[in-house]
Amino acid sequence: MNENWLSPETTPAGGAAEYFRLSGTPSPTTVSGSCVSQGYFSYEGITCYGRAATVIPSLEFGDLPAVAADDDSSQLPFAVEEVVRNLREERYQAPADGMAGRSPGSEFVRSAYYAARPLLPVMVRRHLQKFRLRGWQDIPFPSWPVDFSVDRLLERALIAEMRARNVSELPFVWFWPDGARSAVMMTHDVEGSVGRQFADELMDIDDAAEIKAAFQIIPEGHHRHSVGLMERMRSRGFEVNVHDFNHDGELFRSRERFLRRAPLINNYAREMGCRGFRSGALYREQSWLVDLDFAYDMSVPNVAHLEPQRGGCCTVMPYFVGNVLELPLTTAQDYSLFHILDDYSIDIWKRQLNLILRWHGLVSFNVHPDYVSEPRAKAVYLQLLAHLSSLREQENLWVARPGEIERWWRSRSQMAVVSRAGAWMIEGPDSSRARCAWAKLRGHSVEYHVEVATRRCAEAATA
Repeated sequence: MNENWLSPETTPAGGAAEYFRLSGTPSPTTVSGSCVSQGYFSYEGITCYGRAATVIPSLEFGDLPAVAADDDSSQLPFAVEEVVRNLREERYQAPADGMAGRSPGSEFVRSAYYAARPLLPVMVRRHLQKFRLRGWQDIPFPSWPVDFSVDRLLERALIAEMRARNVSELPFVWFWPDGARSAVMMTHDVEGSVGRQFADELMDIDDAAEIKAAFQIIPEGHHRHSVGLMERMRSRGFEVNVHDFNHDGELFRSRERFLRRAPLINNYAREMGCRGFRSGALYREQSWLVDLDFAYDMSVPNVAHLEPQRGGCCTVMPYFVGNVLELPLTTAQDYSLFHILDDYSIDIWKRQLNLILRWHGLVSFNVHPDYVSEPRAKAVYLQLLAHLSSLREQENLWVARPGEIERWWRSRSQMAVVSRAGAWMIEGPDSSRARCAWAKLRGHSVEYHVEVATRRCAEAATA
């Protein structure tokens, strides 16, 4: 086993070494002769977007050209880091699908909708939004209800890395503290007076389930009405974050508009004492996050079929965009569930949760106090909390606030597996909570085993 450990600062962003916190210098994952143009292609059934060495990628999603690597190959015929970044940051999206490339007509409709939105009853809004989202079931990519393209690809890159090192087992830093199987976070976006009035009762409901959530408050024109509420939230152990600017749907309409509002948002963040951000309606341009003074963002869905801006980051794990940590929204929002899908049950949430647990990912929820204040929706939320409470012990879940998850993931990004006195250990900030895990080859797949009781790992076995 190679014991020349790679320092966290030099870990390539987007590769298996970053994702798993692997030891040693990562092996190359590209071959010469890459196609100049970027596009869609598939690798072992995984949708990719980037450049490939052996095929010409497709500019449109459809019957995708497939790239292949030999079964025993330690190299992949494309740059994994490039593909991962393209998927995470939604670079596969055509400009017209994003905020910046919308037509003047669609911009006028959207602006008119947000101008009238405060006056529109939920029943009217739901019909308008259903019309806007029609055909969402036919969108082939990302995959509904959860997309794991990035996670699957990085697991295949891990297998290639193990073959390159000629090992059957490889130690890495487990994803979550204390050996937890997955992480769960609950968030609440407060959008109006109904939400503010129900927030105290919602805290009581969360406390009864022993779950501390994060509340996102709209700063412009709203936060001064919420000063006392924010103080109560923090005194009870809940978290407060910034929600957009004024929730008018205009924040990401243009780069110029965004740069005018960014300093105002940053001032509000300092005034309100917030470290996290979520945009209104999950509108986003991920590359612009660097202009906001937040430690983490929560504006990117895993799959955005039911959001006004389509796309999705295709992963259930946090990831860095510059120095901002993205905590993706990996489950359906309550509004979409109740008012778009007409589903007053936790069936979809349970399905998404079970899928994410298989990949040991982040299960993140956004439940609005404005929409769960009525009895029928509140009953569904109570069912969700009861289900999460039962799973917490059964599945060893880490239920935490977004800020706690951000601090852990940032610490983990600086951890490394090292050999000390004949044993493998983890060094780095907050490493006392870290656990060493083993990736073990089983034919063409890999299994994970976590050292739950101790940070020490047995000596690695070579193939």
